[in-house]
Amino acid sequence: MTGGGKGNEYDEAPADEGTVVDREPDPSDSLRTWGAVTQALREHAGYSRAEFADLVRFSKHTVESVEQGRRMPDVTYVERADELLGNTGALRKSSQYVTRGRGDVGLAAWFRQWARLERVAVSLCTYECRVVPGLLQSRDYARAVFEGTVPVTPDDQLDSFMDRRMERQRMLSERPTTPFSFIVEEHVFRRRFGDGTRMRGLFDHVLELSAPRNVTLQIVPLEAGLHACLDGPVRLLETPKGQRYAYSEGQQNGRLICDAKEVSLLHQRYDTLRSQALNAKDSRALLERLRGELDL
Repeated sequence: MTGGGKGNEYDEAPADEGTVVDREPDPSDSLRTWGAVTQALREHAGYSRAEFADLVRFSKHTVESVEQGRRMPDVTYVERADELLGNTGALRKSSQYVTRGRGDVGLAAWFRQWARLERVAVSLCTYECRVVPGLLQSRDYARAVFEGTVPVTPDDQLDSFMDRRMERQRMLSERPTTPFSFIVEEHVFRRRFGDGTRMRGLFDHVLELSAPRNVTLQIVPLEAGLHACLDGPVRLLETPKGQRYAYSEGQQNGRLICDAKEVSLLHQRYDTLRSQALNAKDSRALLERLRGELDL
C-alpha cells in the first residue's frame, strides 16, 4: 500500500498512504504457499513463532501474518529468514514470484513500483495536508487512523498494519545519508485524536523522528494562506541513477507519475511551498508550543 498517511508501509499501508493503499490484499496462492513453506522451515528448525520473530527482528504479529499469507514478505524479512533457515537462497529466489490476490491487482501493481523505488531512493520528499505522514506517525495515531477507515479494518489485522507502519519508519535512522523532507499543514497537527496523553505522544514521536540531520520537517502555518500545492498530497523521490518520480493519491486510488514534465512541475510546486513554510527550527518550535498547550 502506500507509505504516507492513512496507511503506507514498505509494501502496503492504508492511504498516505490512502486508506485502500495500506490495506492487506486478498491472499494469493503464491502468498499462502510461500508463507506455509517458511512456517514449515521455521518449525523444522525448532523455533517458536516468538523466538523467530526476535531473531528476524520483526514482531510476532508480522511473522504470523506472513506465514498465514496475509501480507507480502518484506525484503529485509526474506533475507533474515533465509539466513536463519538454512541460507540456501530458496526463500530469496521464491519470494520474487510471490503475488497478491486478484482483488487487489490494479492497486498492488502501482504501489509495489513506488515501494521498490522508495527503498533505493537517494532523496524522498513528502507533502501532506490530510494526516500526519505515515513515516512520522506514532503507534497510537496510526491505530486511530486504521480504526477510522471505511470499510472497517478487522481487529485481527490492526496490529499487523501498525507493526508494518512502525517497521517502515526505521528507514529514517537506518539511512542517515538519505535526505528526507516533510512539509505538513499546521492544521494536521491541530486535529485532535484520543486524549492529551496520546496527543503528547504524537508530538514527542514526530519531534524525535525529525531530529536527525537527514530529516527535515517544515510546517505550513495557518496564516500562510493559499499556495501552489492545493491540488493535494504528493511524494517525490530521486533514484541513484538520477531518475525522478512522483506519487499522488486520493479517494480509492493512487498514481505513480513517471512523465518527466509532470514530475518537474510537481518538484517546482514543492520547492515553492518549501519557501513558504516555516523553516525547520521554527517548525519544531511550533510543535513544542502545541504540545505545551496540552498541559494548560
